[in-house]
Amino acid sequence: MGTALRSGLELVNSADRDKFVALLGDVFENSPWIAEDVLAYRPFRSLDELHRAMMRCVHNAPQSRQLRLIRAHPELAGREATKGTMTTDSTSEQGRLGFTTLTHAELLEISELNRRYRDKFGFPCIIALRLHEKRDSVMAEMARRIGNDAVTEIANALQQIGHITRGRLAKIMGGT
Repeated sequence: MGTALRSGLELVNSADRDKFVALLGDVFENSPWIAEDVLAYRPFRSLDELHRAMMRCVHNAPQSRQLRLIRAHPELAGREATKGTMTTDSTSEQGRLGFTTLTHAELLEISELNRRYRDKFGFPCIIALRLHEKRDSVMAEMARRIGNDAVTEIANALQQIGHITRGRLAKIMGGT
């Protein structure tokens, strides 16, 4: 275990409630309740153990709370991006693949995918951009997932949120 990760875990394990939530409350998009809920599971021996505990909180939450978590995420190149109201993490993640600098034609295409997906499911299409090298594969994934049913897409969204948050935790904690 690297020194930065060890230091991060020591800090997380010893922090009072307010500091703990300040450190980890933004890992899940606008949903500090997960950090608040996972506090009771300390101490954590690894980054993976911490992440598993956080995801357990998500999976054990009522579906209404899970849907609020999913809906807290911005659409890819959506209105939050245009208004500049995305979180720093989302801005960075979308920017890496160029979703913050689309051409007019690309913006129309992604807007149509976003609209179709949201109309069908009532929440944005969540895709862990860190798992994609190119924007094209993200858009193909969005188009493919529109064909799924709602139960499958809730499960997909939570799985993708797991990938997103694992990367965010590693960034915060200095791990991999």
